[in-house]
Amino acid sequence: MESAMAAAGLRPLGQSTLSVSPLGLGCWQFSRGKGIVGKYWSNLEDADILEIVRVSLEGGMNWVDTAEVYGGGKSEEALAHVLDQLKREGSPYATPLIATKWWPLFRTATSITSTIEERLRCLGGRDIDLYQIHQPFSLSSIASEMKAMAGLVQAGKIRNIGVSNYSAKQMIEAHRLLRQYGLNLVSNQVKYNLLDRKIDRNGTMEAAKALGISIIAYSPLQQGILTGRFHKDPVQIRAVSRVRRIQSGLDDKSLARSKPVIDSLTVLADKYGATPGQIALNWLIHYNGETVVAIPGASKVRHAQENIGAMDFRLGKNELEHLNEASWSALKS
Repeated sequence: MESAMAAAGLRPLGQSTLSVSPLGLGCWQFSRGKGIVGKYWSNLEDADILEIVRVSLEGGMNWVDTAEVYGGGKSEEALAHVLDQLKREGSPYATPLIATKWWPLFRTATSITSTIEERLRCLGGRDIDLYQIHQPFSLSSIASEMKAMAGLVQAGKIRNIGVSNYSAKQMIEAHRLLRQYGLNLVSNQVKYNLLDRKIDRNGTMEAAKALGISIIAYSPLQQGILTGRFHKDPVQIRAVSRVRRIQSGLDDKSLARSKPVIDSLTVLADKYGATPGQIALNWLIHYNGETVVAIPGASKVRHAQENIGAMDFRLGKNELEHLNEASWSALKS
């Protein structure tokens, strides 16, 4: 008999009590164009952010992912602002689960404790359901950071602990250290999509499955390449910033290499009455069972609508395997 969680389209996040939709809303694009990483996106208007969040939550997403470094708290504040608005409207979708991240570069573990009140303030006093170490490079050891994070759980400041961009070895170590406090490492947020399968090669996916740790996939559409729009209309590449072009593989050689994957996505999109991007997201959240959840962003309402549509169907086993093979062929070429 199907569980209530499965019937609702939810799955456990790691070995936690959190039940999440397979897709959550990535909120990097709400950075207001501020800070080093915030400049990656243009400044969205409040009204646009409100509708993106509204459509995403009403469409079935029950969690959002943001970070301190996204505009130095601007993304967190923008999120809190629109959730306040939804609450005033009486929306039943105004209380999603919230994941955010601490930025470790040039800092020590003491900063985890000293900055938590600022994170809570930026989020309007909301609970932090998942607090993540944004990346492994800092002035402290993993042991010091896990001790500080465990202290926040014990103090009732956060509910669960995750990491981001950790290698298999670092993830295993973080999980081992947290077990000393009676806690589990819930998740590792890493880049993962049909055109970026590093975690399948370097042992991270294997270790996550063995330990019951969820993989939260960021950049699930490889910065838009897996939507097929750049293959269909290469002129669109000109509108993309140079930094994004270099990072995403928007050059002639990379586009030629990925074309067979886009062709396979397009065939399945026609079959399911979906878009290539929706097929790519569906593969991501089903190929590895329930291990992978993903956080596509949305800078336009239509992006949010497309994202939630990816949860309305399920690719067959043979189709999932066909895309897996097409992916590996492209990556080896």
